[in-house]
Amino acid sequence: MMKRALKYLAGLLFLYSCAYSQSDYDESFAHLPAPRKGEQVATFAGGCFWSMAEGMLELKGVHKVVSGYSGGTTKRPTYEEVGSGSTGHAESVQVYYDPAVIDYATLAEAFFYAHDPTTLNRQGPDIGTDYRSVAFYRTPEEQKILTQVIAKVNASHHYHNPVVTEVVPFKVFYPAENYHQGYYRQHPESPYIQSVSMPKVRKLEKAMGDKIKPAFQVKG
Repeated sequence: MMKRALKYLAGLLFLYSCAYSQSDYDESFAHLPAPRKGEQVATFAGGCFWSMAEGMLELKGVHKVVSGYSGGTTKRPTYEEVGSGSTGHAESVQVYYDPAVIDYATLAEAFFYAHDPTTLNRQGPDIGTDYRSVAFYRTPEEQKILTQVIAKVNASHHYHNPVVTEVVPFKVFYPAENYHQGYYRQHPESPYIQSVSMPKVRKLEKAMGDKIKPAFQVKG
């Protein structure tokens, strides 16, 4: 993730990343839980999964978010393999939510606010196909909702350019290494979290208003 970001921000920011001193982190793969009774699952990719996971977790009705990889061909890829661009995966999040509290359309709307869906294969300093914007649908109804939300976002002119997000059928999601799970909250002192991830999360909080859990709602 940050190997490319460091080149982009060289001389401006001194950024530590998940690539920094990785021997100190738990590189075993996280557990992928099965949905609980009444839960549904949604999968999105929108740049670095550190901020996307935090943003989606702050939504009312979201119980758990797992960071991982989707959209590629290699089975059980590692972070390094995904970052090389050779596996076809994008950094993704799997969202476990209660449809009685938050529906898929609201999740999709939050997704489009949680990153910039108009930049192809790039999110800010993070460049490559592994940072591309993808919405994975599981049913024809989800596909229809995504199409409608994209049309709504484009019509709103919230972004200067049109949405380039891929809308593709879900196939498989592989959980990322344990050190990526909850990284945003575990490393608030990280310059990358403060300068890149945090503004994205704050943007989502402001955009989604009362859809955000009370503890994270923007005051004033």
